[in-house]
Amino acid sequence: MSSQGAVDQAEHRRPAVPVESVEVSTAPASGKIELRHLRGFVAVADELSFTRAAKRLCVSQSSLTRAVDALEKSLGARLLRRTTRSVALTKEGEYLKTTLDRLLRDLDSALEVNRYFHPLRLGFAWLLPDLWAQEALTVFEAATGGRLDLIRYDEALAGVDRGLTDIAVIRGNAPPGLESVLLFHERRVIAVSRTSPLAEQSNIAWSELSQHSLVINVVSGTTRLDQWPEGSRPTASSLCQNFDEWLETVAAGRGIGVVPGIAVHRVAHPAVRFLPLRGAPLVPVRLVYPRQGAHPLVGAFVEAARSAKCPAYAYPP
Repeated sequence: MSSQGAVDQAEHRRPAVPVESVEVSTAPASGKIELRHLRGFVAVADELSFTRAAKRLCVSQSSLTRAVDALEKSLGARLLRRTTRSVALTKEGEYLKTTLDRLLRDLDSALEVNRYFHPLRLGFAWLLPDLWAQEALTVFEAATGGRLDLIRYDEALAGVDRGLTDIAVIRGNAPPGLESVLLFHERRVIAVSRTSPLAEQSNIAWSELSQHSLVINVVSGTTRLDQWPEGSRPTASSLCQNFDEWLETVAAGRGIGVVPGIAVHRVAHPAVRFLPLRGAPLVPVRLVYPRQGAHPLVGAFVEAARSAKCPAYAYPP
């Protein structure tokens, strides 16, 4: 998109910052503005860090700095306030970022028209919520005529951060740089070996777990030691890389585990018993997807996901 085209569209949209409060040079823009300049600026504006933005774009920090400098020079406006410790947007930068977010999103969608004919890849790290997942899939495919492929990756973000999936179901907080849609919250349960004395109890309190050793899934799990107050935290007896390792380690009696309640009716292991867990924090379940360059059908799936019924073992947001 040319710089003139971007300006023409921007003039017909309501800016996020009042125009009278933005000081922009009245001199004509000098130099050639390239798409990489605009994408570089938006990445820095999102991350408020040249280091993180360069990593996100897979470019060197020096080349990104030159691109932003060139854009500021061409526009005759200072877009960022930079110190050795921080990066912040000026009023001019806020205005430009708001406009570019829309324009670049529309441009990416237009340039990826062929992706309408490719399946939407839904990533997940372990058990998809039921029957929510089946209903969302059915509604999406009926509404769009497209196909939803379900792909498992034993990674915290189920491949969406590496472009291996287009949208992902994750449990926990969303990282910066991705769009996030909160679907619902799941309750937690405790998993113990049937040889453990705890297996005889009817339930256990979250605070009581500080007296025990935990088996923790460090990749796709939802339990961390810092979820307990300092000084009252359990110890970690084993660190696992996926759910299957976690389950077998609990079954072997190496420690106890905490997991979303979906496991109660989806996971059967003769050596493991699941018990209700009182006072435990709920687990947020979210959809995450790229802010820019998303699959054209991501919005349709988000709509279908929001319309699907919340699982019986979960709570609405």
